[in-house]
Amino acid sequence: MFLVLVTAGVVTLSAQPRRTFTNPRPEPYFKTLFPNAGGFSTFGGTPLHYKVYGVDPKTNPNAPPIGFIFWTTDVVPTDIGYHGPVHFLVGMDTRGVIQNVIMDYNSEPYGYFSVDPPKFVEQFKNKSIRDPFQVGKDIAAVSRASITINHSARVLREATRTMAKTFLRPEDLKQ
Repeated sequence: MFLVLVTAGVVTLSAQPRRTFTNPRPEPYFKTLFPNAGGFSTFGGTPLHYKVYGVDPKTNPNAPPIGFIFWTTDVVPTDIGYHGPVHFLVGMDTRGVIQNVIMDYNSEPYGYFSVDPPKFVEQFKNKSIRDPFQVGKDIAAVSRASITINHSARVLREATRTMAKTFLRPEDLKQ
């Protein structure tokens, strides 16, 4: 009987969700993602995220969210680039439009000239989840960093679409 309890405990522990590295204090970035936000929820939910409110949710608890903030590594944890996952913090509104993206961490050997420059994440601002996110078409290609760039476009596309499918109604999405 003791062996059964130990085995069941191991199964329960291994079933816990495993998070990859994420900045433990992303709050300083929130106003960059949503400059006019009135408040933010605590981190949680499935997929993991913060809700963004137009007014302070403590004084107006019935206010609907105006958007979501999430890590691509929490929404699409198994997708990796050339050397590992690129950690993007994303702000998306309730119409499925990316408000802003912050590249917080990467270990890519060519990250310094591909995903690190602000110009890379700027191209995602105001992009709808309905856009194709195709490198060489609506996402700029970077020579010598194709794996990193393709990974980055793919995780941003998949993470935003997963969040939209989970929390938004199709009729509310930007056409």
